[in-house]
Amino acid sequence: MLQRLWERLRSSALAKNAAWLFAGQGLSVVTQGVYFIVLARLLGASQYGLLSGAIALVATVSQYSTLGSGLLFLRYVSADHKNFPLYWGNILLSIFSMSTLLVLGLWLLGGRLLGPGTLFVLLPLAVSDCMFQQFNSCTGQVFQTFEKMKISATLILLSNVLRLILAVAFLVALKTASAWQWALASLFVSFLGALIAFVTVTRHFGRPSFSIPLLFKRAGEGFVFAISGSTTAVYNDVDKVVLTHDGMIRANGLYSMAYRVVNIGTMPIMSIVAAAFPRFFREGAKGIIGTVPMAKVLLKRTLVLALMISAGMFLMAPIIPHLVGKSYLESVSALRWLCLIPVFRCFHLSAGDAIAGAGHQKYRLLSQSIAALGNLGLNIILIPKLGWLGAAWTSLGTDALLGVMNWAALFHLAARERHRLALAT
Repeated sequence: MLQRLWERLRSSALAKNAAWLFAGQGLSVVTQGVYFIVLARLLGASQYGLLSGAIALVATVSQYSTLGSGLLFLRYVSADHKNFPLYWGNILLSIFSMSTLLVLGLWLLGGRLLGPGTLFVLLPLAVSDCMFQQFNSCTGQVFQTFEKMKISATLILLSNVLRLILAVAFLVALKTASAWQWALASLFVSFLGALIAFVTVTRHFGRPSFSIPLLFKRAGEGFVFAISGSTTAVYNDVDKVVLTHDGMIRANGLYSMAYRVVNIGTMPIMSIVAAAFPRFFREGAKGIIGTVPMAKVLLKRTLVLALMISAGMFLMAPIIPHLVGKSYLESVSALRWLCLIPVFRCFHLSAGDAIAGAGHQKYRLLSQSIAALGNLGLNIILIPKLGWLGAAWTSLGTDALLGVMNWAALFHLAARERHRLALAT
């Protein structure tokens, strides 16, 4: 039986792609783990909190710099690889035009949202994320489309290794650093990663072509994808913006450290989800009834893993202050509150990808918008009273609610489609 199972795994393209992403992200988990230990020690809880607040604010808008061009690439190039040059060109046009506007907007408004003392940290992070890191994400989607997960995983790992090397160099040379110094260093690493990614894509698939009419033709659909990505950033990161805005910078450092552990712990699940995503678009050509079975299989494959990860984080949480310093002692409690998030993410990612793959992104966007607005409202109410604990409760409730809404929408759409097919026959 084990031999049959092994043979099935060896012959499964999804298993191979997930394995490459898992291997790459597994090494990235180790690399990021060491990186954040070094960075936390380098900055201390207060400076880490300041950096996290600025990163969170940038993340809520940086998705708009792509105008959804990476997901448009996935959708239209997965169906026909001949579309590569034009949609690769659209990625470049979108990012380098929109990121300029976004950086200008953050420069004008960022100080009011986080406080005037954060602007010098915010600007280099804005250029880094809106332009270079979003470009890196899109190149990952290019390799996803062609199911070349080995290369995608290698690029992800390379970026993390570069950050780790830089953080270690800072710690050895300076012992301590400010959020501003690290923001400048992060900008350099992001630029270098984007340059390597561009050369790699060009060598494998060719040069881009540019079509302004196509860019405008797909702008509406891409904007929906961008809003979807932005709402995800809102319900994941707006709590850190509110904590910083309310002057709870040290509390934000403690909470952000715990949330970072959750994100690193969720990476194996994300590798499986990313490997399956192009197939949702292909199965979605049959309609929503083509993606529902895939969503169920994906949920089964990730849920057991998520439960193990959550249990591990709860039990291992006391290690945090021993690794990053006693100033992060409260991160132990924060992580134990947040440890169920990977479980909730399994539910909303599997159903959400099935909805998007069948061309019903607006339904996913609706549920994400409700989650984002609810998250923002609850954070504004609870954080001034409870600090990071209010942020943790809000995060748990938001991810759980999103899972319920996405599966409800998926079953509703499937039932509606079956009814329509029954009437047609």
